[in-house]
Amino acid sequence: MLADLTVSELLEKTAAGTPVPGGGSLSAMAAAVGVALAQMVAGLTAGRKTFAAVAPEMNELAEKARRLRTDLLADMDRDAAAYTAVMEAFRLPRETAEEKSHRTEAIQQATREAARVPLAVAEKALDVMMLAGTAVTKGNPNAMSDGAVGAMLARAALQGALFNVKINLRDIRDEAFTTRLSAEAEALDTRARALETTILSHITL
Repeated sequence: MLADLTVSELLEKTAAGTPVPGGGSLSAMAAAVGVALAQMVAGLTAGRKTFAAVAPEMNELAEKARRLRTDLLADMDRDAAAYTAVMEAFRLPRETAEEKSHRTEAIQQATREAARVPLAVAEKALDVMMLAGTAVTKGNPNAMSDGAVGAMLARAALQGALFNVKINLRDIRDEAFTTRLSAEAEALDTRARALETTILSHITL
C-alpha cells in the first residue's frame, strides 16, 4: 500500500516520472494529513477543564476524523488502481472488430471508475474541511494554526480531486454519466468555496 511507504519513499515514487502515484493519490493523502491535524486539535481540546463544554463534540470529531483518515489512506491506492486499470485497458488488443469493441468498452468502464474515485475523495475532503473548521472555531485556540493548516490541506485536496474528475470526464462518451458527475463536482466546488471563506473568517492569527 502507498500509505505504508515512508514519506521519502512516497515522494521518490511520485517524482519517478511514472503515472502512478499521481495527483489523485496525493490529493487523498493531503486530505488524510488535513484530517489528522483536525484530530490532533480535538485531542488537545477534549479532557482539558478549560474546554469541558466542548469535550463531547471534540471526542466525536476525533472519532469521525479517525475513520476518515483510514478511508483516505485507502483511497490513495484506489486512485492508483483506477488509473492503472485505464492504462491496462488501452493496452488490450485491437486487431479484430470484436477486440476493438471489447477494448473500447473496457476503456470506458475503467475511465468511469477513474472519475468516480476522485469524486469520492472530494466528498471526503469536504467532510475534512468541516471537521477542521470546527477545530478552528471550537477547539483549543493555541492549536488554531494546526486546524487552519488542516482545513487548507483539505481544500487543496478537494480541488485536486476535482481536477482528476474533470480530466477523466473528457474521455467518457456516456453523456448522462458525465452530466451527472459534472454537476456533483460543481456542487462540491461551490460548497468548498463558501466553506473556505467561512473558515478563513474565523482564523485570528
